[in-house]
Amino acid sequence: MEQPASGDEPAGAAGDAAEALDRPLPEGVRRRVMTLVSDAFGGLTVAELPAQLRQYARFTSTRRAKFAGNAMAAALESDPVFRQRIGERLSQAQPELSAALESGSPPAAADPVDVAAAAYVLRPTGWVKLVAAAGEEALRANAERADEAGRRELERLREELTEARGLIKSETERLRTELETARKEAETLRRKLRSAQSDVKRGEAALRRRDADLEAIRSEAAAQVSAAESESRRLKARLGEAEAAVEASRRAAREGRSIEDMRLRLLLDTVLDAAQGLRRELALPPAAIHPADTVDAVEPGRMSPKDIAARALSETDPALLDQLLALPQAHLVVDGYNVTKTGYPTMPLEKQRLRLLGGLSLLAAQTGAEITCVFDGAELAAPVLLAPPRGVRVLFSKPGVTADELIRQLVRAEPPGRPVVVVSTDREVADGVAKAGARPVASTLLLKRLSRV
Repeated sequence: MEQPASGDEPAGAAGDAAEALDRPLPEGVRRRVMTLVSDAFGGLTVAELPAQLRQYARFTSTRRAKFAGNAMAAALESDPVFRQRIGERLSQAQPELSAALESGSPPAAADPVDVAAAAYVLRPTGWVKLVAAAGEEALRANAERADEAGRRELERLREELTEARGLIKSETERLRTELETARKEAETLRRKLRSAQSDVKRGEAALRRRDADLEAIRSEAAAQVSAAESESRRLKARLGEAEAAVEASRRAAREGRSIEDMRLRLLLDTVLDAAQGLRRELALPPAAIHPADTVDAVEPGRMSPKDIAARALSETDPALLDQLLALPQAHLVVDGYNVTKTGYPTMPLEKQRLRLLGGLSLLAAQTGAEITCVFDGAELAAPVLLAPPRGVRVLFSKPGVTADELIRQLVRAEPPGRPVVVVSTDREVADGVAKAGARPVASTLLLKRLSRV
């Protein structure tokens, strides 16, 4: 069906169009118009399409409606030729509806949205009223659906409210019962707590009495030990006298003295047997400490590494480390990252380790000392594939254990008296190993010594 061009539209249609421009299409009518345009779109050639719609020529009808809706709506409104071509396709697809709209009597049984969409495309006389009527009908239908949905929702909410009230009532009863039970249990627990507190007080009193008894026993034992020591000293004096008497009796026997000397010897033997019996009864151990052992002094060959260093060199002299490592069976324990981050902190961790271990290997070859280098395992992002250098033991702390704690474990594992030197500037590490008998030195001292290797 032929449609008039833009300049040939009748005055009534132009007025309707001017009036329609100030009103947005109802959403249902707009979607139906886009569907009609998208369906008719495929029957047009690329040359018949407006320039802005040619890029959608190969799209399916569904994709055109989805992606080209705004562009098709603009072209339909602004391009009368395009709208006329779409109207021709619509007239061919729905001839009865198109003829009824042209005659001004749309079918009463037709969907108002379909009628309004077709009227918007064909633009017959009075099409604005048809579009407005379709919008009012859609709003009325939406309102009815909303009312029906509201009624159903209200009914559902009333049912839920009734059910919730029942649940709240039953839950309230249950909670009251549980509260009463909890109150009874709390009262029982309070009674048990008071009883337990009384038991604890009685136990504490009994413990205090036991401590007092234990202290009395200790005092009595100390008094008995003191008495036993006094008796032991008295018996030792008597033993000395008896030994002197024995020696005299021996001389008298050799010289053929009288029977009185023999009686004196018998008495001496009796005293000795009594002293030995008393020693067994008191379980006195043999004397292991002599008075000279209690005098505070330094024996030859037993000076500590710290005493030697204090007499010989300053704490910053690298020769101090050589002097310490020259001690018999010396063991050097190195806080690895503490040394590397003091000497070369800008290098990657892997290169820091390799540089330090290389210097320690040369130091071990020169001094012959046992060397252990400890690194913090928390610094590792992945397991380290490292071949320990010759003469150097390399250890990484386990997860949850710091390198400082591993160093203290190594020091505690050494026997008392062995020279152990720990290299770290960490004050906590230095104080801890010093209490365990090791000799702490600063990291800078080792770095100065390695610079001479």
